[in-house]
Amino acid sequence: METKLTIEELVSKVLSELERLNYAYNTLCGFRAFYKRVVAYANAKGELHFSEEFGREFLKEKYNCTVNYYKEAMPKGLKNPIRRIRILGDYQLHGVIIRRMVKKPGYVKPPQFEKELIAYEVECENNEYSKRGLRTRMQRLFFFIDYLNNRKVQSSNSITAAIISDYVITIYPHHEKSISSILTTLRVYLRFLYLNEYTAEDMSLKVPKQTKYYYPSVPSVWNKEDVKRMLEGIDRGNPTGKRDYAILLLVSKLGIRVGDIKSLRLSELKWQSKTIEIKQSKTKNTVTYPILHDIGWALIDYLKNARPSSNSPFVFLRMNAPYEEFGKDANLHNIITKYTRLSDITIPKGKRQGLHSLRHTLASTLLEQGTPLPVISEILGHLTSKSTSIYLQTGIEGLRKCAIDPEGVFENE
Repeated sequence: METKLTIEELVSKVLSELERLNYAYNTLCGFRAFYKRVVAYANAKGELHFSEEFGREFLKEKYNCTVNYYKEAMPKGLKNPIRRIRILGDYQLHGVIIRRMVKKPGYVKPPQFEKELIAYEVECENNEYSKRGLRTRMQRLFFFIDYLNNRKVQSSNSITAAIISDYVITIYPHHEKSISSILTTLRVYLRFLYLNEYTAEDMSLKVPKQTKYYYPSVPSVWNKEDVKRMLEGIDRGNPTGKRDYAILLLVSKLGIRVGDIKSLRLSELKWQSKTIEIKQSKTKNTVTYPILHDIGWALIDYLKNARPSSNSPFVFLRMNAPYEEFGKDANLHNIITKYTRLSDITIPKGKRQGLHSLRHTLASTLLEQGTPLPVISEILGHLTSKSTSIYLQTGIEGLRKCAIDPEGVFENE
């Protein structure tokens, strides 16, 4: 902003903007009370203008917050004070309140950008991006569009290098992998605008590149005892248990992605050849999996004795009415969480033990058995061995702790 506002003026502007954005009454009351303390602290210290250093000192003295909240995780219980201080800094720098990364259904496109956003969505669909991938891509893009709208940018052709630079500053607190994804999304969209003549200049060239290469984290894996204990702890005497047992076997022994399990159709179960043939939602590749002995009996038990009576073409259904397939946003994390707790399995701090970790375990087990990376890539549905190569980082000791025997994966019993 051209003229630097005093702290009181800045607070007044921020509160007015929060009201314009229709923040809830109780939320606004919380902001007002907090900013009164900020103004009083500034007056006591003789500070006229807001600065990041002033914000950090306020949090340190009033909340005993000493972390660098741009680089470190925000302490539990301090997210609201930190968020409110950061809003002052954001508004002073950009003149807008930066949206937090919160998904909002039914996004309303600003009218000045609606035409190109719709065209971009159509192009992504024509390129056969998965629904989940497209949804994530558009979600990232909408934050940038909101930023432009709040900055009163009236057309895509008015986007400048300075605006892009200012926006990039706002994503600095994110994890470097998130930053990379946001920058890629932004670069691709701006390139699309130029190629389709929505902008006179290729602004994708103005998007900065990360200088630090991202090294993917080593995937979490299960140990053999915990996987067995979890599977054995499932109550297969009730319909929900029969369904969940079949799902967990498909993930842990075949490495099928959750999205593909949700979209698995009855017609894709090839009983004569003892195979499952699916078109992977992420890669669009057609993949054939063997119906191993225990997987086959688990599926039969579920289909004959547990699956609700329904005309749905999908294998796995909800167990409460209406009896239909899982929702598009369901990640089935509650299933593995439920049985982890029932089996009294302790999850080490920092470990991610979701359904995807069972895929990691399968990959690591196959690697330990000497399976070539290209073969593991094919089993897991990776487009290249590059994605699979991160399992090499687990090390021999880590591999020895990996979980289940995938029964040779290619062998039918």
